[in-house]
Amino acid sequence: MADPKGFLTTGREVAQTRPVAERVRDWNEVYVPGSLLPVISKQASRCMDCGIPFCHNGCPLGNLIPEWNDYAYRDDWRAASERLHATNNFPEFTGRLCPAPCEAACVLGINQQPVTIKNVEVTIIDKAWAAGDVTPQPPERLSGKTVAVIGSGPAGLAAAQQLTRAGHTVAVYERADRIGGLLRYGIPEFKMEKRHINRRIEQMRAEGTKFRTEVEIGRDIDAAKLRKRYDAVVIAAGATTSRDLPVPGRDLKGVHFAMEYLPMANKVQEGDLTVSPITAEGKHVVVIGGGDTGADCVGTAHRQGAASVTQLEIMPKPGEERNANQPWPTFPMLYKVTSAHEETTVLARMRAEANPVQGPSSPKAGEEGRVYSVSTTHFEGDEDGNVQWLHLVEVEFTDGKLVQKPGTERRIPAQLVTLAMGFTGTDRQNGLVDQFGLELDARGNIARDADYATNVPGVFVAGDAGRGQSLIVWAIAEGRSAARGVDRYLTGTSTLPAPVRPTDRALTV
Repeated sequence: MADPKGFLTTGREVAQTRPVAERVRDWNEVYVPGSLLPVISKQASRCMDCGIPFCHNGCPLGNLIPEWNDYAYRDDWRAASERLHATNNFPEFTGRLCPAPCEAACVLGINQQPVTIKNVEVTIIDKAWAAGDVTPQPPERLSGKTVAVIGSGPAGLAAAQQLTRAGHTVAVYERADRIGGLLRYGIPEFKMEKRHINRRIEQMRAEGTKFRTEVEIGRDIDAAKLRKRYDAVVIAAGATTSRDLPVPGRDLKGVHFAMEYLPMANKVQEGDLTVSPITAEGKHVVVIGGGDTGADCVGTAHRQGAASVTQLEIMPKPGEERNANQPWPTFPMLYKVTSAHEETTVLARMRAEANPVQGPSSPKAGEEGRVYSVSTTHFEGDEDGNVQWLHLVEVEFTDGKLVQKPGTERRIPAQLVTLAMGFTGTDRQNGLVDQFGLELDARGNIARDADYATNVPGVFVAGDAGRGQSLIVWAIAEGRSAARGVDRYLTGTSTLPAPVRPTDRALTV
């Protein structure tokens, strides 16, 4: 274990963020480079000898958190990296993007601030890359079996890497022009710079994984023909069908899904575009949806020079402490201020100082631009069909039902609206599901058995396509688990790990 008194003598410290006025002028990650190095060993020492490390239960990957915390505390970074990679193919992704259910399950969190597990993780992997400790691991021999992986998000990449290392010949098919799925085009650069994806792709290429971009299975290649070409297929196409908002005015220009808006901003950073065709510059922006995707839209709008950004959430404002019905070690619904929300507050304050006479359209300083317990009733446009106003009404739960509060209707300026209300399932329009002849479960996800196998022999499913919209850490865990099912199907046995079952769910209530 680490320092047996560390949790008593050391308080929690997290990564430092760059000043708002500086970081909104670029697209680099928001954290101060190297700010964790002076404190991270001490932070790792807070990992206590808790007997039963519930962080293992909080993390679907079953990460060996106490072990690599101990190595980090002792400055044995190579050993820490080895233990980190033992359960996680891509810790630099989860260390930046995962909401850290492991920290919610940390035993120390019962009555103190939990260990900064996520910060320790990202420090270990960043140091491993810098030291050259992350190298290709090609298989010793090939099996002669071939596997196609459809989708190059975290689930597809994890499955592909595991199967390649098991000796199978793997080809990953991606409909976009670059590998990475939503990691590439759904996650803004300021949350994770794409160089982290690029070097993993190069590692996987060196191991033997093949990549095929701009190929959409179902449209460019018939799914049934693909099945005949390969010994097995893994569907990791995600749950990319966005939830819509069918209210009057939805068809006005300027109302977009988040996954129409965010990829364009990322293509600018890739050098494909000079200016995004969907930009927030000089506009009053409204983001509908209070989750992480909504926060990504908020941060993107700031960097594009929005006049103001308001985020709407239909649910009530969460509390800052655990509710009694969300006890440790479950993952609680807590009020959190992301870097994008911090930016909203600071930028609103800066605008107020520059122009003391604020118009009614600007968010008030300190409110982070978020409005809770409201529902959109309709959009209002100008004579050219451009959205100009969003009409909303306050709502409340009464007898378990969401009802509107009379007399609370109002409108707010909205020249760009992004819909970030989640996803409803796998894309059905491209023909993949029907061409394979796949069965769906009651929630519209692709059905699978305990080995992640679908009703079609040799076809497996991993990630959001089978689970529904979930977290990156679940996607990687499912990719690793599905790889075991594929390996066993191809060879009759497998030594690959399977950290989760298809029926497993997050530690929530």
